[in-house]
Amino acid sequence: SIASADMDLNQLEAFLTAQTKKQGGITSDQAAVIAKFWKNHRTQIHESLISQSRWDNVLKNMNWRVDLKSQLRHIDQINTPVAIVEMELGKNGQ
Repeated sequence: SIASADMDLNQLEAFLTAQTKKQGGITSDQAAVIAKFWKNHRTQIHESLISQSRWDNVLKNMNWRVDLKSQLRHIDQINTPVAIVEMELGKNGQ
């Protein structure tokens, strides 16, 4: 929860206080250790989460259109929309 929300120190303190008050939560000593760890490693943890959640590929180009069928054997298929999407992906930085 702390890492995914990228909590600042005030948010962290409020979160850890709530966790110590919860039944079956953490102790105040554990909260202190977590707070110290987060203060020292917040940037590295945040960068690691970003690198794990980002794709190597980037969207370079996208084209789309909607076609309508105007002539078919069966009348119920006329004017049926069909979406066509074309996406071009490329490596980041290339």
